[in-house]
Amino acid sequence: MYNLYQQPAVAFEFGWDVGGPLLLIVVLLIFGIPMWVSMGIGVIAMLFFTDVLPLHLLGESLFEGMDAFALIAVPLFILTGDVLVRTGLSNKLLDIAEATAGGFRSGFGSSTVLGCGFFSCISGSDAAGCAALGRMTINRLTKSGYPRSYAAALVASGSCTGILIPPSIAYIVIGLILGISASTLFVAAVVPGVIILISIMVTNVLVNRIRGYENSTSQFSIRHWLKTVWDGRYALLVPFIILGGIYSGIFTPTEAAAVAVISIITIGLFQGTLTLKDFPEMLVSSAKVNGVILPTVALSLPLAEALGALSVPQYFIEQVLSITENYNYILLLIIGILIIAGCVMEAVPNIVLIAPFLYPLSQQ
Repeated sequence: MYNLYQQPAVAFEFGWDVGGPLLLIVVLLIFGIPMWVSMGIGVIAMLFFTDVLPLHLLGESLFEGMDAFALIAVPLFILTGDVLVRTGLSNKLLDIAEATAGGFRSGFGSSTVLGCGFFSCISGSDAAGCAALGRMTINRLTKSGYPRSYAAALVASGSCTGILIPPSIAYIVIGLILGISASTLFVAAVVPGVIILISIMVTNVLVNRIRGYENSTSQFSIRHWLKTVWDGRYALLVPFIILGGIYSGIFTPTEAAAVAVISIITIGLFQGTLTLKDFPEMLVSSAKVNGVILPTVALSLPLAEALGALSVPQYFIEQVLSITENYNYILLLIIGILIIAGCVMEAVPNIVLIAPFLYPLSQQ
């Protein structure tokens, strides 16, 4: 969508006209100012000092940043997660995960990782997975013998795989920022995401063997598993619609999200687990999350245009390559930057701020 890497309009010389606004964004974030507010102030300051984009065109640029069909999928996926929680289908997903992994060694921990990852994958948001299943799963884990801190870490790590396994809001934003098809990203990310999910489950098994946290004695039963899957058949309909529709080419990610949320609402209304009175609170909850993500994405376009016109990404690449051209060292640098940034910012702000620098560097 965005052409971040066009030929620069001017030769870049690093100074306070560029460094100051970028530093201002970082300082505001450190003081807890919301990401979209910090970025908005920084963008206005950069446009004012550099004059690469007239300020009176900022509104038009913001509109262009939001004028993308793929962005409609973001609120729809978030609403999907809210409806799953409201109808109780999220509990069915967790029950299926427990029936699948609960009868094996470290089963409760593994089923928690599987359930949180599964829910986060469907809703497209790791935060949604933590919020929806966190309290319930942590209580179950502590009753099974896990320390509360370890249980919380297990839920968080399982939910974070929702960013990696499609459909994911992060991939939609990456596609918009870097001009890559979201469907292409979804297909490319399935195997790495599943591998990481399995790796977390294996790590939990190894930790349990060493520390002996879990005291569960439940056994796997194919009859119980089949019964649980049948009881949760409507919950399994959601990933079938989203993943099956996208990978078969029947739906785009946006269309799949729309069909999924309409299907869940219909199921909830017919089963009586969802009423018209639930809609205002449910829609407001989804709107609050969208009110953080979408303004950040909108502000990414004027920021990207300013950085591209000033050739800041090219300058960054030149500086890195002047230090080393070794592929392994550059890869370690990229990983280090992502780890540090990930400790202080969430996925969407990281993508918006860092992707224009690291993506062209990774292509060198």
